[in-house]
Amino acid sequence: MPDTDQPLISATQTWLKTIIIVYSLCPFAKRELDRGRIYFSVNRETDIERCLVDLLTECDRLNTDDSIETSLLIYAKAFADFDDYLDFIELAEAVLIDQDYEGIYQLASFHPDYCFEGAAQDDPANYTNRSPYPTLHLLRETSIENAVASYPNPEHIPQRNIELMQALGLAKVQTLLAACYPKLG
Repeated sequence: MPDTDQPLISATQTWLKTIIIVYSLCPFAKRELDRGRIYFSVNRETDIERCLVDLLTECDRLNTDDSIETSLLIYAKAFADFDDYLDFIELAEAVLIDQDYEGIYQLASFHPDYCFEGAAQDDPANYTNRSPYPTLHLLRETSIENAVASYPNPEHIPQRNIELMQALGLAKVQTLLAACYPKLG
């Protein structure tokens, strides 16, 4: 891993620990982080085809390394524009289907400017999916099934998260996310 990747990984780990885990936005994340089973990959490509190839590389990694439960693909240079990122997600999902990964892997998406359809840009609810950098979370479908089977009312998680972010308020969630970025100079 190049030294230049570590600040992006550290920021993502901080986000995972101080927002996702502390506020239990994903009640399954802490266990996997504690076990060291989350793989962090930094992608510095700007070419969409290259980004898709790297997504398939992560699928191959999950196929061959059982010690990794899930991968977070952090995009350092691509997809600064949220609409471009949404277009990429659509392509990525199509590639997973085309490569026979449907039902095997699932994508969750995070972005610094994430905005739910129909929501105002400054709605704190968007922070359930805001991250320091554009990030794809590649999950094993079987792991999702196993995790939600032992969790009471998993279908309520998204609404609970939205309500929590709104209760925290815009200033608080902005401060939380801003604290994840590497300190400069």
